[in-house]
Amino acid sequence: MAKPAILFMGTPEFAVPSLEALVQAGYPVVGVVTQPDRPKGRGKHLAPPPAKVRAEELGIEVFQPERVRDAAFLETLHRLRPDLVAVAAFGQILPKAVLEAPLLGCLNVHPSLLPKFRGAAPINWTLIRGERITGVTIMFMDEGMDTGDILLQEETPIGPEENAGELHDRLAISGAALLVRTIEGLLAGTIHRRPQESSLSTLAPRLSKDDGLIHWERRGSEITNLIRGLAPAPCAYTWLDGKQVKIFSASAQEQPVTEPPGKIGTLLDVGLVVSTGDGIVLLKDIQMESKKRMSVREFFRGYRPRSGFLTDSPTARIS
Repeated sequence: MAKPAILFMGTPEFAVPSLEALVQAGYPVVGVVTQPDRPKGRGKHLAPPPAKVRAEELGIEVFQPERVRDAAFLETLHRLRPDLVAVAAFGQILPKAVLEAPLLGCLNVHPSLLPKFRGAAPINWTLIRGERITGVTIMFMDEGMDTGDILLQEETPIGPEENAGELHDRLAISGAALLVRTIEGLLAGTIHRRPQESSLSTLAPRLSKDDGLIHWERRGSEITNLIRGLAPAPCAYTWLDGKQVKIFSASAQEQPVTEPPGKIGTLLDVGLVVSTGDGIVLLKDIQMESKKRMSVREFFRGYRPRSGFLTDSPTARIS
């Protein structure tokens, strides 16, 4: 049996291993659809998305529609006539006209154990919510937000200090392998779809700036989960002397609370002590606005805070 022609849709780094896996498995990839080039960096120069860069290296034609529901792209889709569409972090909702075009349907690589963490930021919210196990789901796509039937899932434990960037890289690789296994199983008739249990669903919405703000009156475990879930980007943050400080890594310790939340304590070899609602956290790597990222020991060698507190507002006053 000839292998099905696949149209791949994906944009960021997460998508690249899936594209590579399809090519390495010998599937004819008839095109790669990705988001348009966007301004990036301080100079705001247009930069191609990672999936476009890799596709061009592989000699695959690239398409960058502003909207996949537009007539021009639908004409392209029908010209390419893919048997299957494979999607990994594409960044647009697929309309019915796209979903129904390929004979074998549209598959999506989703980095959570659906129906948990449906939405745009599943890796971040998995860590923020303190989950200890996650995984990847390959699903048939429908018109809902990650509501389609499940084909295969693969679980993996989350490391106690693993952050979003590290988990992202692991799931991108395992998701790519699972995508190929799923396609092989579908063609062999050994994999069957099953509906999601919507009553068990949770959401992972797109992150907002406010989601990263640290509230020091919360439990230390909640604070460190937030820091892990947003590292290395966009990063959890706090305020010191009216300046924003990003926190890249920290650990929590439960102990009797003797200082108010946000109080800066001793600078130890293992980190800076900061009081929380149920004990302390040890901050390790930070970055004050307009400065480079550095260890807290390096930072406080050259900075003497006017306030003895980290706060949730640039204008907060501690009495």
